[in-house]
Amino acid sequence: MVGTAEFVVVGVLDRISAGLRVPVSTVGLLVTAYALGVCVGGPALTALTIRLDRRFLLCMALALYALANAMAAVATGFALLLAVRAVAGAVHGLFVGVASAAAASLVSRERKGTAVAVVFGGIAAANLLGVPLATYAGHVLPWQSVFAGIAVLGCVALGLTLAVVPPVTGTGHGALRAQTRYVLTRPALLALGTAVLLFCGQFTVFTLLGTYLQRITGVSGTQVGIFLLVFGAAGTVGTMLGGRLADRDPGTTLVVAGAVLVVDLVVLFLVGPHPVPAAVAVAAFGLFGFGLAPALQLRTIELAGPGGDLASTLGASAGNAGIAAGSAVAGWFAARYGVGGLPLTAAGICAVTLPLLWVLRRMKPVGTAADASAGSTPEAVAVTG
Repeated sequence: MVGTAEFVVVGVLDRISAGLRVPVSTVGLLVTAYALGVCVGGPALTALTIRLDRRFLLCMALALYALANAMAAVATGFALLLAVRAVAGAVHGLFVGVASAAAASLVSRERKGTAVAVVFGGIAAANLLGVPLATYAGHVLPWQSVFAGIAVLGCVALGLTLAVVPPVTGTGHGALRAQTRYVLTRPALLALGTAVLLFCGQFTVFTLLGTYLQRITGVSGTQVGIFLLVFGAAGTVGTMLGGRLADRDPGTTLVVAGAVLVVDLVVLFLVGPHPVPAAVAVAAFGLFGFGLAPALQLRTIELAGPGGDLASTLGASAGNAGIAAGSAVAGWFAARYGVGGLPLTAAGICAVTLPLLWVLRRMKPVGTAADASAGSTPEAVAVTG
């Protein structure tokens, strides 16, 4: 549900553009607004709620998320829709951070990667089922029906959370000030900065992937949904596989997935005009792009040590800061040079992260809870291997 609302705009850009009478490049700002909401609003909401029960926060976030999408369904102007998307993004940031930290705290250390992958797997499943179905619905029904459907799903998710999720204690230690000290260390900051660049690169092409497939690959509007279905299916597999590999070695998982992702984006640029090879490249994009997400989130939480609760939300925020930057780059690039070169531009941005991923692989976390209670400073215990 959360993943569907975040990414569905990609498949119905043209419908919203026609309905609100704004250019497609401007409608792309709906992705930017959502991502900025996650980036700025998510940490802000976390700071305000860090002492609250995790289960209560999950329920509150789902209720607010359903309300925001209901408002999007009745929005009559682009400015209001843009504002509502920013609010939904802020709630998304809170939800993903709390959910991933809570999942990791409910299992043993050897299964934390898989637990985080379950959370991100929900987002991948939204790409597999929600986004293609919503894209199809948005082309045969008014585009507002997409947001209305997401609001209904939000209410269903709220009911399920109340029914099955047990009370969960925080994964970090201490108040916001104490957690911030551990997040503002070199290992955690490097992980967050790498997340910004990785997602910026991916969303430089993904934001306008539907437009790219129509203009370069030559598929129709409804066929775009099939390509997005392929992307989502591969993303679901990649998320779960990436989580299992992260259980063994999150650092190596990041390095390998990042390297293959760069190569695949170059291949997508080369085979873009050919539907079948392009579909294969899109599938690989989903596989490795989503495959690295659980490992990156787990590595961020690990490197923050006792600042895990705050780091979990900041990890989602960093990714969405990259999404915001990537969607802005996509709009700027497409307006000046067209969409044909977007995959190559994305590959260049992602390539910058490869040496950073290698460094992250060798870094060790900041202090443990015992270090914190003994009065050790984060800087004193943040070392590299």
